[in-house]
Amino acid sequence: MPLRLLIGLGNPGPEYENTRHNAGFMILERVAQRLGAVWVKERKFDGWFARADSLYLLKPKTFMNLSGKSVAAVSGFFKIPPADMLVIYDDVALPEGKLRLKPSGSAGGHNGLKSIIASLGSDQFARLRFGVGAAEQKSLVGHVLGRFDPASAEELHKSLEKAADAAIFASLRGLELAMNQFNTAEPPRPKPARPMPPPGQEPTVSAVPNPPEST
Repeated sequence: MPLRLLIGLGNPGPEYENTRHNAGFMILERVAQRLGAVWVKERKFDGWFARADSLYLLKPKTFMNLSGKSVAAVSGFFKIPPADMLVIYDDVALPEGKLRLKPSGSAGGHNGLKSIIASLGSDQFARLRFGVGAAEQKSLVGHVLGRFDPASAEELHKSLEKAADAAIFASLRGLELAMNQFNTAEPPRPKPARPMPPPGQEPTVSAVPNPPEST
């Protein structure tokens, strides 16, 4: 079933632009540009709102922790149920640039999702997870509020464009087809080669008892 509302999560203000936590904003801005949708600041929705035919786009300007307030306002005004929404957000559980579409689920520790679930009273909305990598030595807050590595700018651009492809595809063709198209499995890692024994040394083989003779 096609989707009616695409939501990109992030924080407002120039200090948060191009940070990992604003991946949802970055992807949805690409979607709007491709569809020719124009952003307007809607006070009644407490967010930036755009429309492309029957598809609505929303970037809450409430800050991440209160994203649900904005989503619930649009949902109530246009009578859009959670099942017709796609929330686009950053995910530290995925390697940077990796995508995963899923139909529903828990908040997984993401404050924006927690707020949306609480405001809608439901977790039955689709998600597009955009990987931003693990925090490693940094604190989680410092990691997600930090900017992407400039050295990976080209690969990041490709990944964001692919995420926009996935969101548009899902809005037109439905989530199930989009999952089949974009949730590609990781290629299997090659097994390490077995080390060869030194010249003149036979490999050790476990003794196997002779099978009993048949009678």
